[in-house]
Amino acid sequence: MPEVDSHGRAADLIRIEDRWGAHNYRPLDVVVERAAGVWVYAIDGRRYLDCLSAYSALNQGHCHPRIVQALLDQASRVTLTSRAFRNDQLPPFCEALARICGMQMVLPMNTGAEAVETAIKAVRRWGYTSKRIPRDQAEIIVCENNFHGRTTTITGFSSEPLYRDGFSPFTPGFVTVPFGDIDALEAAITPRTCAFLIEPIQCEAGILIPPDGYLRQAAELCARERVLLVADEIQTGLGRTGRMFACQHEDVQPDVYVLGKALSGGVYPVSAVVSSSEILGVFRPGSHGSTYGGNPLACAVARAALRVIEDERLADRSAELGAWLLYELRKLRHPHIKAIRGRGLLIGIELLVPARSYCERLKELGLLCKETHDFVIRLAPPLIVSEEDLAWAVGQVRKAFEG
Repeated sequence: MPEVDSHGRAADLIRIEDRWGAHNYRPLDVVVERAAGVWVYAIDGRRYLDCLSAYSALNQGHCHPRIVQALLDQASRVTLTSRAFRNDQLPPFCEALARICGMQMVLPMNTGAEAVETAIKAVRRWGYTSKRIPRDQAEIIVCENNFHGRTTTITGFSSEPLYRDGFSPFTPGFVTVPFGDIDALEAAITPRTCAFLIEPIQCEAGILIPPDGYLRQAAELCARERVLLVADEIQTGLGRTGRMFACQHEDVQPDVYVLGKALSGGVYPVSAVVSSSEILGVFRPGSHGSTYGGNPLACAVARAALRVIEDERLADRSAELGAWLLYELRKLRHPHIKAIRGRGLLIGIELLVPARSYCERLKELGLLCKETHDFVIRLAPPLIVSEEDLAWAVGQVRKAFEG
C-alpha cells in the first residue's frame, strides 16, 4: 500500500475521532504522537512547547524518566489488588502525602472529581456526627464561577450555564457566594453549614485570584464558626503557583486538601483527600470505596511524582520563573489585552475578544495553550521549563499579538 503522508494521516485521525468520538471537547487540531519534557511532537513532525500542561497534571513535564521508571517497575510486579487486600505501596504513599500536606490521614481515589465527591461525603458526615447538624440539612458553601469537576452533584453547584444545561435535577445542599467576598461568606454561614469549598485560584474561570488576605480571613472565619475549610488544589497544588500549595501564600492550612492531576505527573490517574483523623475518620468499612483507589501502580507512580517535585525544587522554580514571565508579559501592549494576571507559572491573559483565534495563532507559532472561559489565554508550562525555552515562548506570544 502507498505510504500516507503525515498531513493526510493527521486529517484521517481527526476525521475518525470526530466520527466515532463524542463531541464533548473542542481540541486544537494538533495530533500528538509523543512528548518529552516541555515539548510535544505531532505526527507531521512539528514540535510544540506545551503551555497547558494538561491543566497542571504535567507539572513535572511529559514522561519524566523517574516517574515512568516507577510505573514500569511496579507494572511488572503487581498493578491492582483492590482494597479487599493490602499492598506494599499504599502505606508509604499515604505517609509521604500526609507529611507533605501537614495532615494525618489520606484517602486515595483516581480522578479529581472523585476526590471532590469524597470530600463532600466526608464533610457532610462530619457535620452530622461532630457538629450535630440535623440529619439531611447539612450545607456546603461554594463560590461563583467554581470548577470542581463534572459529576452530576458537582455540576449542580456550578454557576456556569453551559455545564448545567440539560443535566438536572441536581443534588441540594449547596449555597453559592461571590468569590473573594468575605462579607458574603460570613452572611451565608448558618448553624447548618458544615464546610466551605474553594479553589485558592479559580483556574477554569480565567485564573481569578482573590483579594490579598481573603483566604486568611476565610480560614479565620471558618475556624470561628466551626466550618471546615476545604481547599481544592487539584490544579493549583503541588508547586504550580510557586508554593507547594496555593493556600500557603497566605500561610493558610485548610482542614481538607483535595488533590489530583500532578499527583501522578500525568502518568496515571491518582487523586486524594488529605485531612485530619477526626475528619477522614468518619469513614468506616463499607461507607466509601473505589476498586482502583489506592492501587499499587498508582501509589508507586504518585510517590515518584512527589519525590520529583521535592528533589527538583519545582515550587521554587515556579516562583522564580513565574515572576519573570509575568513581568515580561505585562510589557505587552495591544488593544485586545484587558489584563494579565497570575501566580507562579499559572498565568492568564484576559482579552476583550474571544481567545480562541489567538490560541490557534500561537499553535502555528509552535506554542500550545488553550482558551479558558472564552476570553482568557492560560499559560501554564511544565515547571521543569528552562529559562531559554520560556524566553522563546514569550517571543512567540509577542509575535501572536504583533501579527
